[in-house]
Amino acid sequence: MRLLPPIPPARRGLLRAVSALALLAGTGAAAGAQGTETRLEELSVTSASPIVAAPGRGPSSGGPAAGVLPVATDTFAPVTVVSQDQIARDQPRTLGDALMDRPGISGSSYAPGGANRPIIRGLDNNRVRIQENGIGVHDVSELGEDHGVPINPLVNDRIEVIRGPATLRYGSQAIGGVVSAENNRIPTFIPANGYQGRITTGYSSVDNGRQVAGSVDAASGNVVVHADGFKTGSDSYDTPLGIQANSGTRSQGGAIGMSYVFDRGFVGLSYSHFDALYQIPGAGDAASRTRLDPRQDKLESRGEYRPVDGPFEVIRYWAGGSVYRHDEIGIGGDGIDGIQATFKNREAEGRIELQHIPVFTALGKLTGALGFQSSRRVLGTGGEAGGLLAPTDTRANAVYLFEELELQPGTRLQAAGRVEGVRATGTASVFPGDFVPVPGEDPLEYGRRRRFTAKSVSFGALQDLPYGFVGSLTGSYVERAPTAPELYSRGPHDATETFEIGDPNLKVERARTVEVGIRRAEGPFRLDATGYVTRYTGFIYKRLTGLLCDDDFASCGAGSENRQIVYAQQNATFYGAEIASQLDLIPVGNGFAGINAQYDFVHAEFDDHTFVPRIPPHRVGGGLFVRADGWFAQVNVLHAFAHTETAPLETTTAGYDDLRAEISYTKPLDPRIYGASEVTLSLQGRNLLDAQIRNSASFKKDEILLPGRNVRLSLTARF
Repeated sequence: MRLLPPIPPARRGLLRAVSALALLAGTGAAAGAQGTETRLEELSVTSASPIVAAPGRGPSSGGPAAGVLPVATDTFAPVTVVSQDQIARDQPRTLGDALMDRPGISGSSYAPGGANRPIIRGLDNNRVRIQENGIGVHDVSELGEDHGVPINPLVNDRIEVIRGPATLRYGSQAIGGVVSAENNRIPTFIPANGYQGRITTGYSSVDNGRQVAGSVDAASGNVVVHADGFKTGSDSYDTPLGIQANSGTRSQGGAIGMSYVFDRGFVGLSYSHFDALYQIPGAGDAASRTRLDPRQDKLESRGEYRPVDGPFEVIRYWAGGSVYRHDEIGIGGDGIDGIQATFKNREAEGRIELQHIPVFTALGKLTGALGFQSSRRVLGTGGEAGGLLAPTDTRANAVYLFEELELQPGTRLQAAGRVEGVRATGTASVFPGDFVPVPGEDPLEYGRRRRFTAKSVSFGALQDLPYGFVGSLTGSYVERAPTAPELYSRGPHDATETFEIGDPNLKVERARTVEVGIRRAEGPFRLDATGYVTRYTGFIYKRLTGLLCDDDFASCGAGSENRQIVYAQQNATFYGAEIASQLDLIPVGNGFAGINAQYDFVHAEFDDHTFVPRIPPHRVGGGLFVRADGWFAQVNVLHAFAHTETAPLETTTAGYDDLRAEISYTKPLDPRIYGASEVTLSLQGRNLLDAQIRNSASFKKDEILLPGRNVRLSLTARF
């Protein structure tokens, strides 16, 4: 079924993005992020010269060979990496789709293919920062599970999930982790032979899904130009119980960028546009044909300079601004199909990072960086959602410091600290204590400005162990300031069928975490295992009251459309583990056949012994693989146990088995003859048992099933 109208073209996008960037004026420092060749958690720099990529691949597109478990042994906390090759074979439409089967990561799957935000260790929304090349995504996906993230994974060189001390670089809203989409929209290197590019296309059977994406980088002298674009479309997807009505999607967009690369650094600028239209499944939303049309225009700049001498080894900056808007469209109470609500977000942020030269002390070599960050966000709603959140203005300024001490080869210590000042201005509301309306009385509304100072510190140790193992131990204390929606929400949200009430008196949320890990990246056996426990003081969450409302507070208790949700605070404890392993068993050609396995769980409980809502289930999986002579094949199954640790008014979720299979072949080519240097053809099967899969972390798990049996075919060419 095809219910989606054409996506409107971009209009005045560049001017709107420039106006968002202007928001940064008056909020403080501008600025940076990590440099050209460093990983997100590293501070070392490997070269002071312009980078020239190997033929066909840039520094950011590298990764392990197909099917090899990527393990980062040089980080103080686990880093999950999805390589460009994996993205091309999987053909994900959302970040949640790309990540949700990785240990410790799931997705919201509110609208599969359209709105599927990553969840890390049971934490989502305001505790998981999503960014692109170090700058926040600048959307409203954390405001409602029905809101999609304006990033298409197909144009990215890799996707990284960062936990632990490195998240202090990006703000208190990254308390649960950072999902970072990395690409070359601002070129950071000169491609070999002066150019490089790729194009990928795919098809999925479960929803008649079609998508294509491509990118190209070309250099002339020291100037490098980048361009990319994508377009996707799908119909409502199939499930074991039939078509999931109102679940079709479409998206399109792209970017242009340019950099000047010189002997001691680079400076660049990019402009990107994202445009989508996706439907919201579920009984009520299907009946009203609810659909969202997010549009975003973003302007970003990035640069790096490596002085010849002086106290700083590298100076980096990163800045960006965007304008985002989406309309929630459907059949209203008057029976007319049209725009029912509008969400608008103008946001800008900047970072500058000063990496000092190594200092040789009596204990060992000391390296580190001092950073400054500033941001401003203006958020508002209109239409039926105008009652949800009056315009808010949030400003934040922060300073952070990372220091790493190498005691001896194989032993490293790290310490980090961050101080962040936040000012959130909005319209506060005073509701009755039981959230039941008093006849004839409306909630009192008044202007309110809250100020917070969030202080965070972390410590870590990394130790090389025998047989190629590396052990890590980290501890952190992190404070998170409440967001404007958590403070000032006070109305209906049609797409999620909720009536949300904020608390303007919320306090700073505090988290104390201890984490231990062991990893091995070399040899036939590879392992990435982590265990953690986090104690929250004043954990902020959405609590169902059991009341139903219509479009205003006076209807609460007598309404029928929206579940009443209030933002509340309780102390809570989270603990869990995530394990991924792989073993090469039998030599095959120039590769191996082997086995892999994974396991993850999170247990989250309040001090009153009730459970935190919408927590992912325990999962265990494994399978067989073969990689040799350009071929890669695997069969594995992921079993999710029934989720019975439910919050009040939350239902249990049945377990499931997701059987998957894949075969792909990569063929090197002579670009002088074929124009391409490499071609990969891949065939994947997902949910081959056609299991009824419900996501316990989804608000709509009782209304929608995830896609049924699916076959994905993809073709990727690189040149």
